[in-house]
Amino acid sequence: MKAIRILTRGIRDAFKSVIRNFSLSTAAITCSSITLILVAVAMVISYNVKNITKDLEKELTIVVYMKETATEEQINELKNKLETLENVEDYEYKSKDEWKLEMKNYSDTFSTALDYLDTNPLLNSFTVVVKDVNHLKDTTEEIKKIDTVESADYGEGMAENLVKAFDVLEKITLVIVLALVLVTAFLIGNTIKLTIFSRRNEIEIMRLVGASNISIRLPFLFEGFFLGILGSVIPIIVSIYGYVLLYDHFNGYLFTHIIRLTEPFNFILYVALCLLLIGAVIGMVGSYRAVRKYLKI
Repeated sequence: MKAIRILTRGIRDAFKSVIRNFSLSTAAITCSSITLILVAVAMVISYNVKNITKDLEKELTIVVYMKETATEEQINELKNKLETLENVEDYEYKSKDEWKLEMKNYSDTFSTALDYLDTNPLLNSFTVVVKDVNHLKDTTEEIKKIDTVESADYGEGMAENLVKAFDVLEKITLVIVLALVLVTAFLIGNTIKLTIFSRRNEIEIMRLVGASNISIRLPFLFEGFFLGILGSVIPIIVSIYGYVLLYDHFNGYLFTHIIRLTEPFNFILYVALCLLLIGAVIGMVGSYRAVRKYLKI
């Protein structure tokens, strides 16, 4: 029962303190809001860059052409061999007759040229999707070793440069997010430290009347928690409405249909939850460190 009373009193005193020290509370909330908005923007950019990278990597496939003399049995053998390769996620087979029909439908010029020929000059092919694009070259070399394969190509050079660019871009956005979280922690923590330091006389009086350390710390911990929560409200609203409006304005794509934005729900709700947790945790940690370190309780 004593623990419940201390907890209840700590929450009540924290509410009163937020209202009583309105100007300092407003400063802490404002600081939290500004920095958390920056964190939200960085998180949205980082997550979208990651998803765009994955979408573009899926387009990096291996095109395999079989020899002209390949039989139906050899085609089935190649299918079985592709399924055994560790890095092969999926493949699509297209016969030379399907290629011919597709090209005839694509252009009248192609249709006339193909009708003029006595035989079909096209080759049976496979489009291979890999699990890890970093091993695209190795997988291509494995496929080339198969006897019935005429050629296997993945856009050598360009594909590798693209993969490297994606990796660098992902790492840069991740570093930016982490840096902003650290900056947020520093700014919010220092603002709350100033708030508590300005009330050092109040804490000294509490110590003189015999209040225990936990009784003194608890209201400040809850106060930091409330300030962090309140500071995350505006960033959450801005994130949700801002991203939904952005997504609707561009119809889910950025500049081109190749760059597809992440659908707002449930992604933006996870961002909101992260902002709430960051604000609450940093608020509590900032309060704890201020009371413990600066006021020597």
